[in-house]
Amino acid sequence: MKKENCPYCMYGEPLAKFGYLAFETEISAVIVFKDQTHPGRMIVAYKKDHVAEIQDLNDADRNAFMKDVSDVAKAIQKAYHPNRINYGAYGDTLGHLHFHLCPKYEGKEEWGGTFLMNTGNLVDERACQEVAKKIIENYEA
Repeated sequence: MKKENCPYCMYGEPLAKFGYLAFETEISAVIVFKDQTHPGRMIVAYKKDHVAEIQDLNDADRNAFMKDVSDVAKAIQKAYHPNRINYGAYGDTLGHLHFHLCPKYEGKEEWGGTFLMNTGNLVDERACQEVAKKIIENYEA
């Protein structure tokens, strides 16, 4: 069941405050995170229902979701060539299963440490479209 006030369930204006829907797979929404302090940063959110924890998924949905996370990471690697990709699965306040995929670049912002959730470095819709285009061009399911 979808949750009415959840941006990952409802999309629209709540999602637009921090993300831009790049594309969807059968199981996931792939979102450009508007804070692009780390170029190519994306979110992969479970889309079938409002689920808070990965252990609440059946095996098939969990495996498909994690494949989507991996496939998006591969696209980030091809498109942006980061030294590492950090993964964050937080949910203390929002409570919807999603992963932040944060490319990290040696010698750049937050290298060697945990990435910040929100630095305030938000890009506009045109820039989000450019990031989405690069990810889609490099995405192989």
